[in-house]
Amino acid sequence: MTNPINLNSFRNFLKSETSGGIILIICVVVSLIIANSPLGPAFAALLDKVIGFKTDSVDLEYSIASWINDGLMAIFFLLVGLEIKRELVEGELSSIKQASLPILAALGGVIVPALIYHSFNIGLETDAGWAIPMATDIAFAVAIITMLGKNVPVSLKIFLAALAIVDDLMAILVIATFYSTSLEYTYLLYAAGFVVLLIIFNRLGVKNLAFYLIPGAFIWYFIHHSGIHATIAGVITAFTLPTTPDAKESPLEKLEHILINPVNFIIIPIFALANTNITFESGMVEGLFTPLGFGIILGLFIGKPVGIFLASWIAIKFGISKMPDRAHWIHILGVGMIAGIGFTMSIFISLLSFSNSAHLMSEAKFSILIGSLLSAIMGSLLLIMVTKKEKRIEETAS
Repeated sequence: MTNPINLNSFRNFLKSETSGGIILIICVVVSLIIANSPLGPAFAALLDKVIGFKTDSVDLEYSIASWINDGLMAIFFLLVGLEIKRELVEGELSSIKQASLPILAALGGVIVPALIYHSFNIGLETDAGWAIPMATDIAFAVAIITMLGKNVPVSLKIFLAALAIVDDLMAILVIATFYSTSLEYTYLLYAAGFVVLLIIFNRLGVKNLAFYLIPGAFIWYFIHHSGIHATIAGVITAFTLPTTPDAKESPLEKLEHILINPVNFIIIPIFALANTNITFESGMVEGLFTPLGFGIILGLFIGKPVGIFLASWIAIKFGISKMPDRAHWIHILGVGMIAGIGFTMSIFISLLSFSNSAHLMSEAKFSILIGSLLSAIMGSLLLIMVTKKEKRIEETAS
């Protein structure tokens, strides 16, 4: 009798912090291959296929691409919202002293890339994409820094995770404020009514997740039709879920545990498959040297580390924050580079920025790919070199 298949290795892979990032990288590669193969047109047609239903009072008929970008990504933002609230209640953002460094660093890492992009594109139609290089991809960034293992102090991993979460919150606020169409106030009032209902459930101590998720689906529908991007509904719903600072699992933490694997292994990979399908054409490399390409690549690769480093230096120099344990300034620079991996959120913002121009959208996606790749490689190499140098110094001293 043959031995049953040993699934332990597969289970361990799924439980590891790097697995989501590895699967995401695979999906990016697969999407690029499909887009540049004979399957490309058929795949594009599939994404444009309209599914759902529509009546006189309900409109749920959208293309598959829209369901992915507006529907599935709302679940992604729900998870991000849960992570932000948990960090505010009991994590790295729960006190002013703990939160000050990642908050200020994230602020620097948002402002400087946006300014760099704007300086290249001021007065041009591409200036609409000013927010593209300000975002950090949590899944990719945390996966990369985790794969570096002992080359990075644990405190830096915590710093990067908190920074990326604050970064996402800022990106969410930017999307809600600057990338929304004309508002339908009736739908907004309906959505607000359901938000008030969720707050009441929270105050009454209701813990059944259905009492939050079902109204949350209505909030998504009404916000989608209000002109504000529907993914914001996920964050709003997340912030109404009850949580506690003690060890007992709260409804928020329960939902976070439920969502983390589907988001990392299904939703983000599907988003990558659907939105990284860049068809390589003649002139695309030249597009990297246009104001749009320069703005994105330099914003991610230069703006992110410079903004994070400067903001961190000011915060620590003036005693507002303290340096992460066992970290040095060169570590902060390396983490800043890895924060330049903007992939998922940057592509998402590019879809909102250039929804009327397939050419600009493709150019932006390719630039994001190059900027994120440069950030990942150079940031990783810098942190590895620093660690090796420190080890040589320790060996010489001993």
